[in-house]
Order: sequence, then C-alpha cells, then structure tokens
Amino acid sequence: MAALESLKPLLTALVLPPVPLLVLMLVGARVVAVRRRPGTVLVLVAVSLMWLSACQGVGRWLQGQLLAATPPLASAEIAALRPGRQQLAPTAAILVLGGGRIARAPESGMADLKPHSIERLRYAVRLGRETGLPLAFSGGIGWAQTADEPGLSEAEIAQRVAERDFLRPIKWLETDSRDTRENARLAVKKLSDAHIRHIVLVTHAWHMPRALRAFRQAAGDSMRITAAPMGYFVPAEHALLDWLPSSEGFEQVRLVLREALGMQMGA
Repeated sequence: MAALESLKPLLTALVLPPVPLLVLMLVGARVVAVRRRPGTVLVLVAVSLMWLSACQGVGRWLQGQLLAATPPLASAEIAALRPGRQQLAPTAAILVLGGGRIARAPESGMADLKPHSIERLRYAVRLGRETGLPLAFSGGIGWAQTADEPGLSEAEIAQRVAERDFLRPIKWLETDSRDTRENARLAVKKLSDAHIRHIVLVTHAWHMPRALRAFRQAAGDSMRITAAPMGYFVPAEHALLDWLPSSEGFEQVRLVLREALGMQMGA
C-alpha cells in the first residue's frame, strides 16, 4: 500500500495538463499522415485545450464548477473565536496544513517552506494575533519528497520560520503526515489529546473542500471544525489577461483539477 501511495505524485503529474494534451497532440500529428482531416481536428483540439488550461479565467470557472466554495472568515466570526476571559486555557487552536517543504534552499543552505506553506502560516499567524488562539502545524515529509534530512519535517521547519520571521511560536507540531488524510487523522488525535475541542483549519481555498471532508471524517462529533480559507483565485487586473495563457493560469487549472481528482478518489 505504501508503495502505491508513493506513486501518487507521479500518477497525478501524468493525468494533469499538459501531459494528456501533449499526448493528444502527438496522436493527432500521427493521424494527419494517414487521414488529414481527423488528424488536424485532433491537433486543433489539443492546442485549444492547451491554451485554455493556462488561463486564469478557466481556473476560476473550474473551481466554481468542481469545488464547493468556502467563504473567508468574516470579522465577526474572527472576533467570536477569542476565548472568554473566564477561560483558563483555550479549547480551540488554529491548525495550519502544510503545503510542501524545500529540503535545502540554496540561498540559506537550510530547509525551508514552499510558498503555499508560507502563505498559510502567515495567515494563521495573523489570525492568532487577532484571536489569541495558539497555533498548530501539520506536515511531515510528503510522498513526492525524500527524507534526505532526517528529523526535519515540514512542521519543524514551520516552527523555526514562525519564531524567526513572524515572532510567533507554534505550540503543537504534527510531524508524520504525508498527505491530507494523514494530516486529518494525526492532527485530530494530537490536538484531542491536548484537550482541544475546536480546530480553526487554515489552508488555501482550493484545498479547503477536501481538507474539510477529511477533518470532519476524522473528528466525527468529538471536535468542531471551522474553515479559515485563504489564497483565493482573483481576477486579473485586465479582463483580457484572464483569457491569455499565463503561469498563474496554468497553476490554477492544475490545482483545481488535482483537488477534484483527489475528491473523486477519496484522497
């Protein structure tokens, strides 16, 4: 089972753009040599889909069609998270889900967090300052990564970054998870053992539907889960740019399709 799980990053890369579209283009080019019209149609379809798969407008449309939108926390909801004065210790915690680690960043010579993780941590720190709730972080060494620095999990890297760059400690670390399901199972257990009964879950908006499902399944009725999504897709400054290929559009389309695939596969 572990061997199959370790292939998930490779299999995901093969089924997401651009690989299937490149294959379709090659098939069309081969068919052209035998039957010109059908082959030309295949090539044009592949090129058109390649174009669309790199547009921010398509990314936002797919997100609306495939992933249930989770609204951001409103100011009143954030204020309601503050522990009461009579409470000796908060029974809620802000939990950040890891979004990837860099085993060794060339500029520092140390392990670091990937941009998605940094963005989540930054938002969680802000929520922590506004609510007074303690922070937790869930992230080990993902299936696509290697344990080339033993003991240096994503959560441990996040702890160093939080203290050094944001001047905010992380109280609980979950260091063994490799994917969202393990995030949920292991983090719920750790926080439950620490008498936490309410998790404020921080991850990107495109990841929140799958994360919420996993955490609610893991927690059952024993714990309340509040979604605190961030990192929404926003329109380009010029409407036309939404429909021109860009690196942002390509990433957004892949992210949405990967999450939709994960939802369908029960990941």
